[in-house]
Amino acid sequence: MDSEEPVRIPITGEFDLHTFAPRDVQAAVEAYLEAASAIGLKALRIVHGKGIGVQREIVRRVLTRSPLVAGFRNAPEDAGGWGATLVDLK
Repeated sequence: MDSEEPVRIPITGEFDLHTFAPRDVQAAVEAYLEAASAIGLKALRIVHGKGIGVQREIVRRVLTRSPLVAGFRNAPEDAGGWGATLVDLK
C-alpha cells in the first residue's frame, strides 16, 4: 500500500484514537465529525485514553469550536470515564 494513500476508517458511533499520534488527532477528529454528521449520527463516543491528557485536550479543543457539535461530556465510568468523551451532534 502506498504511504500517501489515506487509511479508510469505518464511521460508527465510536472512534478510538489509541492508534493515532497526537499530531494526527486534530485532523482525524475533524474528519470523523464531518463524516459522522454526513451519515446522520447524533451521538458519538471518542476514546482518547486517560494518560496525561494530551489527546483529550486536542479532542476537546476541536469539539469546542466545531459547528457540528451540540455538546460533549466525560463518558460514565463504565464507558471509559474521563478516558472517553461523549459527543452530541446537531
